[in-house]
Amino acid sequence: MSTSKRILSVDIFRGITIAAMIMVNNPGTWGAIYPPFKHAEWHGLTPTDLIFPFFLFIVGMSISFAYTKKKEVGITGDVYKKIISRTLKLIGLGLILAGFTIIPPFFKDLTTFRIPGVLQRIGVVFFISSILFLYTNWKVLLGAFISILVGYWYIMTQISIDGAMPLLTQESNLASVVDLKILTVDHMWKTLYDPEGILSTIPAIATTIFGMFLGMILLDKKKPEQQKLISFLVIGVIALVIGYAWDTVFPMNKALWTSSFVLVTGGWASLIYALIYFIADILGHSSWGKPAIIFGSNAITVYFMSGIVARLFGMIKLSNGKSIHGNLYEMLSNIITIPELSSLIYSFFVIAFYYLVALVMYKKKIFIKV
Repeated sequence: MSTSKRILSVDIFRGITIAAMIMVNNPGTWGAIYPPFKHAEWHGLTPTDLIFPFFLFIVGMSISFAYTKKKEVGITGDVYKKIISRTLKLIGLGLILAGFTIIPPFFKDLTTFRIPGVLQRIGVVFFISSILFLYTNWKVLLGAFISILVGYWYIMTQISIDGAMPLLTQESNLASVVDLKILTVDHMWKTLYDPEGILSTIPAIATTIFGMFLGMILLDKKKPEQQKLISFLVIGVIALVIGYAWDTVFPMNKALWTSSFVLVTGGWASLIYALIYFIADILGHSSWGKPAIIFGSNAITVYFMSGIVARLFGMIKLSNGKSIHGNLYEMLSNIITIPELSSLIYSFFVIAFYYLVALVMYKKKIFIKV
């Protein structure tokens, strides 16, 4: 991000989000997790369900910072090259995470491995959102945002499935029908649906556009900081009111990335970001956020590393027949006998380890831009 005065709240928000992503992905055991650290089983919202949309929200903010000046001075071929390069890197890293194995040829059978994923969705959404930002203004983006939300509601609730209206259940929803037709069950996360599927990626673009709006407000030099803060609060509250109202007829659902889910998660992102902005940038109290800034300085790199190491720890068996992960968690659970607590503390150890990795990279000024 290049501004005359670096807005530390964005870096802090990014770091907190990526740390939370790693934490919820690395419990000691998936069989013992406190409810707030679980995803909603289907409809509904938990704190964990906020994490991925928060990251896409930050992607939108970052797009505003990265390409606003480029729009002003003129878009060159180098801009497209960087967008395409980053998109392909994100998708490629995601596919490596999905297919990596320790058994030669060190990649899963291409006929059965999962194609969608978190990094793949970030890559696709980044590409489409960046192009939209480069060639539109805020009015067109707002129109696109509203059209996506309303259009997605319409196709998900008004288009029949096998002659019957969709029920928005795991067994009856259009997003799953599309994924099963195109991806087939062999390339999906579950037999009935994929939380990063094809159709549900469209409203994920709206989440990123939401973040663009806040980024554009931050870059508005004519607005004083207090007015920007008020804008974030007003936008957040309006989004929450509309989102929770819409939830009554189009339920919040992360797997389907419903329109109400976009508005509610975007609303909470606006309010939480507003709080960080107030503390770190308006009041100038940013030292507390230094660990998050360090974490976020190599966000994708650390996230990818955590995924690879977690897979290795799960695949490599020791002499007792248990995996490295299994042995480590067993030692911890023998000391802390409450399963949910030991599982949570294990995830904290994971976070601490990757913080140390990020800290070493930060001090050595190693910043890997994906």
